[in-house]
Amino acid sequence: MKDDKILNQEQLSAIHHGDGPLLIIAGAGTGKTTVVTERIKYLISQKNIAPSEILALTFTDKAAREMEERVDIAMPYGYTQMWISTFHAFCDRVLRADAFHIGLNPGYKLATESESVFFLRQNIFKLNLEYFRPLGNPTKFLQGLLQHFSRLKDEDVSPEEYLTWAQKQKGDPQETKKTLELAQAYKTYEELKVKENIMDFSDLTSNTLMLFRQRPNVLAIYQNQFKYMLVDEFQDTNFAQNELAKLLAGKKQNITVVGDDDQAIYRWRGAAVSNMIQFRQFYKNAKIVTLTKNYRSTKQVLEKSYRLIQNNNPDRLEVKENVNKKLTSERKVKGTDAVFLFANRVEDEAEKVVEKIKELTISHKLSPIRYDYKDIAILLRANDHAQPFVRALERHGIPFQFLGPGRLFHREEIKDLIAYLKVLYNYEDSASMYRVLNMPIFKLEARDVAMLLNLSKKKNLSLFEAMEDFVKPQDEEEFFESNALREKIKTITDMIGRHLKRVSKD
Repeated sequence: MKDDKILNQEQLSAIHHGDGPLLIIAGAGTGKTTVVTERIKYLISQKNIAPSEILALTFTDKAAREMEERVDIAMPYGYTQMWISTFHAFCDRVLRADAFHIGLNPGYKLATESESVFFLRQNIFKLNLEYFRPLGNPTKFLQGLLQHFSRLKDEDVSPEEYLTWAQKQKGDPQETKKTLELAQAYKTYEELKVKENIMDFSDLTSNTLMLFRQRPNVLAIYQNQFKYMLVDEFQDTNFAQNELAKLLAGKKQNITVVGDDDQAIYRWRGAAVSNMIQFRQFYKNAKIVTLTKNYRSTKQVLEKSYRLIQNNNPDRLEVKENVNKKLTSERKVKGTDAVFLFANRVEDEAEKVVEKIKELTISHKLSPIRYDYKDIAILLRANDHAQPFVRALERHGIPFQFLGPGRLFHREEIKDLIAYLKVLYNYEDSASMYRVLNMPIFKLEARDVAMLLNLSKKKNLSLFEAMEDFVKPQDEEEFFESNALREKIKTITDMIGRHLKRVSKD
């Protein structure tokens, strides 16, 4: 295999690491995915490790797919037996094969968040809730309850442990009662899921941990299979996932973790940055490699970012492990100075940004470079934060394109498609049928749609049933319309009929 990648000394040190634990502190743009891929390639090609003996765990499906693609390119002869997946996908695969060892059905249904809420609502009276089931709105706290139960799973707290802790609490009687109610509801909810053969995503990790802890023989099978283990985006793993990784690493401790505590973005979802800080404490002989050569950003961006991140001290690896994490740019481009615009209100901030855009797109003596609107981007943390900027751009007549995924559902064609799918789900949904009839593709006049609405009211039918009635042979004295209109309506009803036959009945 030809290796045409130019790797720096730190990257090579991580890639060629032998046995034992390895912590790779990889700053933004330092090529961490390349290092992980090249290490897998090194283990297979140089250390003769079979692909099936390597386990690579990532945090997101996107990261897993990217790693698979890179390994596929790096290993042209194939790696079909290699395990590259997210923590959830790995646990699901283990439980599908071995859940019966702890009395769980491997054929369980994996519930989405909305399905879990619905399941909890169906069983709300079995939870014996008082405080968390207010009479005015009995389902008010369901979402919060599920998030609480999920966080307990992420923190590796079992229902029995939580109930025991709640029973020992002393203090305000009202608060103690609420805590005990939560603990008992948590225990009941877990029992209901087992009875109904349902698991949610937090169960995947917790049940796999239960399997490995209660059945050491099953754990030994996986420990013997995986000679080497790699965990990407380690800063975003939660406590339970870290415990799972330590169990799988076993006594061999051939575990490589890659991450950067400065890039932790999932703390609110239970991610424990302490996992990175405690890695060296748990693995006393762990080797630490720090990647600081950035191949993405300019010197100006890196210097300003480093200065800003210092505000997180002393709770950073740079301080805890006394390592240098200051990134240096390999692009050899200084870049323009970063400008900080400050305003007391977000609307004022949006105005300042728009004024800056106008300044950049108008050429004058002080700024000989004139930018086009397409050269400028506004980055926001969440889609909801975009509205003040959208309004400001519209006010000043500046053309823009909003690329947030939430905007997809505001597009007329998407609204039309959703309306049509709603009709297929429930043909009595006259509001959705009305939108379908007004689609330009069907070329119906407003008076034609109004006539169908009047017919549905007159005969007490849904709009779709009125359309079916309309295309039937009629007495000319009772009802008369052009054959062309009948053909248009019949085309629509026939199309809906064809698609209804293709709807799954499961």
